[in-house]
Amino acid sequence: MLGDSIGWGQGATRADDRLAPRLVAALAQRGHDATTWVAAVPGARSRGLAAQVDAVLDWRPHVAVVVIGANDLTHLEPLDAAVDALRHAVRRLRAVGVEVVVAPAPDLSAVPHVPVFLRDVVRAAGERLRLEQARAVVAEGGLVADRDQVASRAFAADATLFSADRFHPSSRGYAVIADALLPTVLDAVRAVENAS
Repeated sequence: MLGDSIGWGQGATRADDRLAPRLVAALAQRGHDATTWVAAVPGARSRGLAAQVDAVLDWRPHVAVVVIGANDLTHLEPLDAAVDALRHAVRRLRAVGVEVVVAPAPDLSAVPHVPVFLRDVVRAAGERLRLEQARAVVAEGGLVADRDQVASRAFAADATLFSADRFHPSSRGYAVIADALLPTVLDAVRAVENAS
């Protein structure tokens, strides 16, 4: 698991409620044995992915799940630089046979403390980043998860999916995110199994 605070699990009440353990449990329920190593770092931006990839390559993962983009948006990172950093990370992982699943930038207009008058601007910035991220990921042979933004729509409709800080997901929020990512993670796991 690479990426930012959502990949790390910030805001979850219990460690088992974080994203990686939820995905492992969901895979186990479907007959897939998995272990995880979380290289994600709270606050990470796309430019931080290079160091995370360095860290995980020695571990030789079969599947890498990358959750990235929210901090690029909040810190107004240049779009091209953020996308290039993600592209490079996916390329490096794919070059050694890792199946890569990317959960691109969420719709931050759903965050409760975003003022109503800024929501359209925030939504548009997120959509632009997400679209460019998806193009880069697919071009490098990766998979894009939650293309229909099921998780973002759920967060926009239910504020209890946010933790007490009103920015990161709550334990219930992580359940929603895991459910949204799971179909694509399963596709990646099946690709690994078919290749063996």
